[in-house]
Amino acid sequence: MAKPSAAALAPRRSELEPIELASRDEIAALQLERLKWSVAHAYDNVPHYRAVFDKAGVHPGDIKQLSDLAGLPFTTKEDLRRNYPFGMFALPREKVLRIHASSGTTGKPTVVGYSARDLDTWAALMMRCMRASGCKPGMLAHNAYGYGLFTGGLGFHLGAERMGMTVVPVSGGMTERQVQLINDFKPDVIFVTPSYLLAILDEFRRQALDPRQSSLKIAMCGAEPWSEAMRREIESAFDLHAIDNYGLSEIIGPGVSCECIESKDGLHIWEDHFYPEIVDPATGEVLPDGEVGELVLTTLSKEAMPIIRYRTRDLTRLMPGTARSLRRMQKVSGRSDDMMIVRGVNVFPSQIEEILLKDERLAPHFVLELRRLERLDELTVVVEARPGADEGAYAACERDLAHHIKAMIGVTAAVRVVKAGTLERSVGKAKRVVDLRNR
Repeated sequence: MAKPSAAALAPRRSELEPIELASRDEIAALQLERLKWSVAHAYDNVPHYRAVFDKAGVHPGDIKQLSDLAGLPFTTKEDLRRNYPFGMFALPREKVLRIHASSGTTGKPTVVGYSARDLDTWAALMMRCMRASGCKPGMLAHNAYGYGLFTGGLGFHLGAERMGMTVVPVSGGMTERQVQLINDFKPDVIFVTPSYLLAILDEFRRQALDPRQSSLKIAMCGAEPWSEAMRREIESAFDLHAIDNYGLSEIIGPGVSCECIESKDGLHIWEDHFYPEIVDPATGEVLPDGEVGELVLTTLSKEAMPIIRYRTRDLTRLMPGTARSLRRMQKVSGRSDDMMIVRGVNVFPSQIEEILLKDERLAPHFVLELRRLERLDELTVVVEARPGADEGAYAACERDLAHHIKAMIGVTAAVRVVKAGTLERSVGKAKRVVDLRNR
């Protein structure tokens, strides 16, 4: 039986919220009203914001138009860590109903809090994402995002239940069991990081199961940068629609922006709750729509933990709306803190991914190893061959990939092709860069 088309799954215009079809003037008026409230709420109730605003000589009353936001100081992850655990809360702790936190692998975790109203907003925005992705009430959803302090699992869970979907809270890991449950329960939708969906794909093939015959129609993917080449890989392998979602814990979790299934041409930002800016990563100067830079987000409705001008480190650009009136952000190309500078050339993992997936002999499993030899950085791309590939062709694959990386990115890289199944699989966000320079 053929799986439904994007047009068949897309919501009707009558099902959309008024803000999704509002004029730009209506959107801007709502944003300005909410921005004034959010900035004042942060200043009045968060000692950090009062201190940095006073030091910069700015005040909430200075916000007369949306462009005035550019005069306020940025918020960074370091600010959140310095105020660990609850110093960024704008409500008394006892009025905070939910606490999430980052993994803290590079220091203290960043802690975020939600009031009852925040949780209601989050559920509504996740439902909006799911509707845009083609989900319908009554669908069965297999949730392979991690639960716990990570916002992914519970964020998607909230939205799916709000929409009236049946949720299977599998979480990450135990990949063999994931495949069993997909076969037994026959879900319509999977919530998952793209890299872990590739691990699930490997397990389908290990069990000699045809992934195209699975019940899955939609994959709501996110939590890490992934290329259009990886989307094509996933969609072709499973015969489904892979939809990009974007969010981050510091702002709300997943639910900041989402692609629409009928267009798949960038992620519509839910601008009634988040105000986006693009800035030059080096200078912090605000860039016009259309130019690539670092995404900066300001919450417009968060009650427990308002965030003003948060530097996400994610690189993208803003574009006009298409399927919705709300502006779009281009699929994130990488993070400014994931960028490698190899002999003066800026390199992102997504660039390597795009190139290697054009070679049908290579699998989408790879890591980038950085070493320093005689004061110069060296890049090695370690990539798996497709299952069943002729080992005698590995040398040719290595030469071809090295040539294309040099031609398209401008950096010389060593390439090592390894057997299928050699590299460790991620059950969450993929770790693409292994920095060996200080070892």
